[in-house]
Amino acid sequence: MPSFDIVSELDHHELTNAIDQANREVTTRYDFKGSDSSFDYKDDIITLNSQSDFQIKQMLDILQSKMVKRGIDLKFLEPGTILESGKGARQEVKVREGIETDKAKKIVKMIKDKKMKVQAAIQGEKVRVTGKKRDDLQTVIQMLKEADLDIPLQFINFRD
Repeated sequence: MPSFDIVSELDHHELTNAIDQANREVTTRYDFKGSDSSFDYKDDIITLNSQSDFQIKQMLDILQSKMVKRGIDLKFLEPGTILESGKGARQEVKVREGIETDKAKKIVKMIKDKKMKVQAAIQGEKVRVTGKKRDDLQTVIQMLKEADLDIPLQFINFRD
């Protein structure tokens, strides 16, 4: 019986490379000279440190451009509010990964509303879709690619 899994996984190696490239660019750019601006990545949170909120916004733009060049979807990022203190500004950007249960239920409901001959089951942070025909599964993949979910989806383990 053909099946595949719907997941939302991030390539952590590519993310650290993008953060390193962004750090390198911030240290060499003229408008950041002497500002002691940096990116820190720990426990799925990227912390942007700089002197002003304007520089933080520029840093977020630099990080996003480096991620796009490395093929990382920007939907993985969830920027927080910019916190300003006396000597500088800081912003925490959360890195989301995996399909949360409410999103998984929404995906299963979308598949069931199509009234196709496939079954969708939530298995932890992924959704497994099985069906008798390969064409039905490909139709489900196409439907989910066109749907506007605010998380990036990958389709893996396609088996006949």
